[in-house]
Amino acid sequence: MDNSKWPARAVLPVAQPGLKFIFIAILITGMLFYFERGVFFWICLAATLFVCWFFRDPDRVPPQEENSLISPADGKVICIEKQEKCDYLSDPCIKISIFMNVFNVHVNRVPFDGMVQKVVYHPGKFMNASFDKASIHNERNALIIKTADDASFAVVQIAGLIARRIVNCVKDGEILKKGDRYGMIQFGSRLDLYLPRDFKVAVSVGQKTKAGSTIIGYMK
Repeated sequence: MDNSKWPARAVLPVAQPGLKFIFIAILITGMLFYFERGVFFWICLAATLFVCWFFRDPDRVPPQEENSLISPADGKVICIEKQEKCDYLSDPCIKISIFMNVFNVHVNRVPFDGMVQKVVYHPGKFMNASFDKASIHNERNALIIKTADDASFAVVQIAGLIARRIVNCVKDGEILKKGDRYGMIQFGSRLDLYLPRDFKVAVSVGQKTKAGSTIIGYMK
């Protein structure tokens, strides 16, 4: 897991954690071009373009509806369920899971204003993130956040079958604003939200989401 601080946006709309991958890909492509490696150059050029596209970091404008909680990730809602207990909250909660494939934007955003009470990292496996058991067996990093109204919720980054690196750029005690970038998971993954039982859900299973813009529901 990478805990480097997310910097201010650069001129190019590319996520900072991807810059080194893009640089390496460009370097290899340039070398193949210089040595006239033909088909290998074109394959590497295509891979370089994909890496640049994968690490895209578009601007998003969070909705200003009162008490609205937004999606932390681009992807598809694969689970909405009530739970009597979870590893992150002391009270019964609602769990909402969002699956991110390799074609989604992978920058993660803060769902709701609040202060980070605790950052909880768990090493683990790298099974398919679409499986529900990935929530408890895969490598993951959780932020437990307290709102101004003393409600608590958790947002959990979960590594997947291909995703092998979780980037988290916040720490305990940090004040977060809805829509802020706070990390990413590289190459396919999953985000779980654990929300208060009285949370009003506004999405359904199968619905596609956009980080920073899709309203997941409303805090009481």
